[in-house]
Amino acid sequence: MIRIHGLHKAFEARTGGGLFKRASKRTVTAVDQLDLDAPDGVITGLLGPNGAGKTTSLRMLAGLFKPDRGSIQVDDIDVLAQPRAALARMGVLGDAHGLYPRLTARENIVYYARLQGMPKDQAQARAEALSELLDLRSILERRADGFSQGERMKTALARALVHDPANIVLDEPTNGLDVVATRALREVLRHLRSPQGGAKCIVFSSHIMQEVEQLCDQVVVMSQGRSVATGTVPDLLARTGTDRFEDAFVALAFPEATLTAGQEVSA
Repeated sequence: MIRIHGLHKAFEARTGGGLFKRASKRTVTAVDQLDLDAPDGVITGLLGPNGAGKTTSLRMLAGLFKPDRGSIQVDDIDVLAQPRAALARMGVLGDAHGLYPRLTARENIVYYARLQGMPKDQAQARAEALSELLDLRSILERRADGFSQGERMKTALARALVHDPANIVLDEPTNGLDVVATRALREVLRHLRSPQGGAKCIVFSSHIMQEVEQLCDQVVVMSQGRSVATGTVPDLLARTGTDRFEDAFVALAFPEATLTAGQEVSA
């Protein structure tokens, strides 16, 4: 279970400057009062346009940097107070997969298992089990250098799952994947969400509405760093009075655009 409440993060950015001008500084708010409650056995989608703050939020969840304020809990463990204990309960697939290109898929997976403190025999057995789950058998002994985007994603996902975490965090994992790889990932996540797969808590960020609509049990819509709506897809359709999820998303994430369009139609 993952719980985020009142999360806020701002960065200092430099603007302007040149040969004879001094650059000025301004504060940019990346995340502003984000709330998210992701239970076990549920795929929670974090949906928002590019720049909405999704990646920044997940990086704070993974303990990569501290929020200015707010709380983050993973299975009732405070990420800020006990980052190592919280990370041990998570498998994180970030936007940069970071495989070692000179290692094989198996070696990448086993190496990460060893970093997690697993004995060598157990790490090898886990690599075998994940190769079956993720259909990695054909590339298990190949070096990662030259992998397709789908092969890199599956190897990175295996690495994130090697310690059998109760919570799985994926930051836009379908970026660059073809239809077949996307369908395969979708089926794996559905299995992991099920009782047979361990009823994992899965947080899945995306800006692709169709992916979220087809995969997620509940959706948190982000806009300008804020969580502006939470619910199932039918809930959000009913809330906005629309028949298409794309229209519901636009109404929730860009209410000013919806209002302007309505005014133009009425005019």
